[in-house]
Amino acid sequence: MSTHVVTSHGADFFGQDHYEIRDLTSLAGYAEGCLSVFDGEQLVRLLAHAGDGDQAVPADQAAALADLLRRVARHRFTRPKPSALASLLANAAALAALEGESWTWTLTTETEAAR
Repeated sequence: MSTHVVTSHGADFFGQDHYEIRDLTSLAGYAEGCLSVFDGEQLVRLLAHAGDGDQAVPADQAAALADLLRRVARHRFTRPKPSALASLLANAAALAALEGESWTWTLTTETEAAR
């Protein structure tokens, strides 16, 4: 069984998105390369430590992260798959911020994610 991250405010019927940890940690490298150290520190930390445990991002911070994720998605050096991932994450973060709710990241096993 592999561990995945389930984010709130996602695109599926239940309002969730499921991501492999390796994809999220890989996206941290793109964020590091596309954003200044000052701007991207929180985003890089969130992505790089996606598999460390459950996380909750307050609504105001989710709005800022959505903007940063969009910048990563649009950057000329971001390849198509990570760009799509950054866009999906940006949409979920923006929705959480719009609704004034925390954007949550929950670890789950593959069998739980398949339900």
